[in-house]
Amino acid sequence: MSADKWASTTALTRNDGPVTQDELISEINRLRRERNAVLLAHNYQIPEIQDLADFTGDSLGLARQAAKTDADVIVFCGVHFMAETAAILCPDKRVLLPDLLAGCSLADTITAEQLREWKKQHPDAVVVAYVNTSAAVKAESDICCTSSNAVEVVRSIPEDKEILFLPDMFLGSYVEKMTGRKMHIWMGECHVHAGIHPDDVARLTQAYPDAELLVHPECGCSTSAMYEVAAGGLPSNTALLSTGHMIQHVKRSPAQSFIVATEVGILHRLQQDNPTKRFVPASEEAVCPFMKMITLEKVYRSLKDDVYPIEVDPQTASRARRAIERMIEIG
Repeated sequence: MSADKWASTTALTRNDGPVTQDELISEINRLRRERNAVLLAHNYQIPEIQDLADFTGDSLGLARQAAKTDADVIVFCGVHFMAETAAILCPDKRVLLPDLLAGCSLADTITAEQLREWKKQHPDAVVVAYVNTSAAVKAESDICCTSSNAVEVVRSIPEDKEILFLPDMFLGSYVEKMTGRKMHIWMGECHVHAGIHPDDVARLTQAYPDAELLVHPECGCSTSAMYEVAAGGLPSNTALLSTGHMIQHVKRSPAQSFIVATEVGILHRLQQDNPTKRFVPASEEAVCPFMKMITLEKVYRSLKDDVYPIEVDPQTASRARRAIERMIEIG
């Protein structure tokens, strides 16, 4: 399956007829120059959004780009919690999310109230919140992490401290195994990653015996994959990597084929960067509908009509910013 399958096919219309994709891109470029705007896109966005963006990356990379941009406007082509993070890090910038319905099933698995109740049961614990959480949850946390630095974040916490890790149970299980630290883990999951089953991965590793297996730590197959590697049931060249680290790894790897266990949007970037290599999705059904909501038409409307501004109240933003900045400092 090509990631181009998810390209937008709708057309923006105006009084004198439809706007072609080239005209639409030209108008977006004109508007972002006029407004001094930067377009940030996640690796799971549709191909034409990735191609148009000033920067495409994972959650950590996007947070870093937002923090250092000198643009007046940030158009965030991702999901709501990511735009919130940009707004928290850049209070002097205008942050726009082209579609307010672009949410996250993982972020929705825990609320600030639920976290406060959990903290009451463990009053001395350090709260580590995956970046896939709302601003209100981040404000109740001590430090944030992404899949690319979760292990380093947990290792930075003194050994005698109790840890509450939220909200992804698969990433939490992975971090426990990598650090040897026992943590209290919230039982949340990303419905897309949880749907990538070990049987799918096992079948593909048999069909492509020379392929490297790349598994995102959020995947439902990740814990099983680690066990199978240790037991010799999967190729030794299996790697659990964030999307950002997948991109770096593939460029360096001598392998010519890869089985990729994460959301299919990353296949576009991988194929662009490595045109001679082959990429096979672990599941063709691993499609996040929220990530696919943002189209060229919506980016154009966002810049033209100034929609939709993402704002976080100052008190929540101040508390959440500390947790996010600690994450960025660790790397």
